[in-house]
Amino acid sequence: MSALFDVPGPVARRRMVWVNIAATIVVAGIAVWVLLRLNAKGQLDAALWKPFLTASPWVDYLIPGLIDTLRAAGISIVTAGLFGFVFGLGRLSPSGAVRAVSGTIVEFFRAVPVLLMMIFFYLGLGKLQILDPSDVPLVAVVLGLTFYNGSVFAELVRSGVHGLPRGQREAALAVGLRGGQSLRLIEVPQALIAMLPAIASQLVVILKDTALGLIVTYPELLDAARRFGSGNGNILQALVVAALIFIVINYGLTRLADLLAGRVGNRTAGKPRTEAPSLVVATGKD
Repeated sequence: MSALFDVPGPVARRRMVWVNIAATIVVAGIAVWVLLRLNAKGQLDAALWKPFLTASPWVDYLIPGLIDTLRAAGISIVTAGLFGFVFGLGRLSPSGAVRAVSGTIVEFFRAVPVLLMMIFFYLGLGKLQILDPSDVPLVAVVLGLTFYNGSVFAELVRSGVHGLPRGQREAALAVGLRGGQSLRLIEVPQALIAMLPAIASQLVVILKDTALGLIVTYPELLDAARRFGSGNGNILQALVVAALIFIVINYGLTRLADLLAGRVGNRTAGKPRTEAPSLVVATGKD
């Protein structure tokens, strides 16, 4: 029996099966109705989908838009990771002042919508004229994604470290490491491994949020699909193709994170069991 809920009995399991079947039928019915409506409006005509079987939309629109999307997402992942690591450590600092400053910065950027930050940086950098005008949209998108998602990464670092057993820090201190060394060398690496699924989910969020760059004139994938669809009268089909590209890339990111988590877990599976007990014994607490 679980400590959180009772194991469902035969009647409850049968009820859950019927509820799932009913929900599946409802969803399938809605999907069929939507397809029938689209077909009645002529949106499923082959002529509207044929352009995507040619090279022109891919070479002139979708691939350049995808490259811009991946560029903004890639830069943002790196900068958000650095931001999250630094301020995550700041929130774990023994200094109360450092914790207060880091916490204020993290909570502020978590509370501000990422689109609002993109617009703010787009307008602000445009007014300051410190960048080439063609670079302002990319920088605005990257800064917005960095500050918001970096704050989320900082919280992941903090919560991951707090979720570790206390014996990890005690064992590190027992062998002569200082608190900061224990945090950097032992606790944070283990926390990151434990939080890999959440980190992967946040990477997907970063990739999807690059589509908000459309508002600040950044020519990402969604904007490229919209421009092509508007010029060829098949904007719905273009957006569906763009959505499928996003789905494939996001699925790939999730699978990559699962693969990395599995490999790291397999490599370290035996080490904590052999090393940690010896460190705990050294503390004299066993």
